[in-house]
Amino acid sequence: MPPSNTLDKARELLEQRLAELDDERGQLERALAELKGTRRGRGRPRGSGGASAGSAAGRSAGAYRAKRRRRGGTRAEQALKHITENPGITAGEIATKMNIAPNYIYRVMNELKKAGAVSKQGKGYHPAS
Repeated sequence: MPPSNTLDKARELLEQRLAELDDERGQLERALAELKGTRRGRGRPRGSGGASAGSAAGRSAGAYRAKRRRRGGTRAEQALKHITENPGITAGEIATKMNIAPNYIYRVMNELKKAGAVSKQGKGYHPAS
């Protein structure tokens, strides 16, 4: 065999083995995630990949728990109340009063602005007229 064919064959074998190792690593990461009880990848909730004990396929028909429903608009209503009581209040001040993270209150405030419930002047928020 000429040397170039030997190198090509070796390169091909190494690439094939790396692909096998990548597949095995994915399997090991999924198994570890199951043991830790963490998410198994981007946007995939635990148990979405097969008939494990926590998945729908592994449960009996009567074992489904009712999903917890969110109380719609609670944070927005609280934020609007603070703005009405204190026109010009900043998002950081609202977050402190509500005891939540400021990055969350910015999302709430953006929704209130889109709905026309509040307006922003400088850094402060005011009730819509």
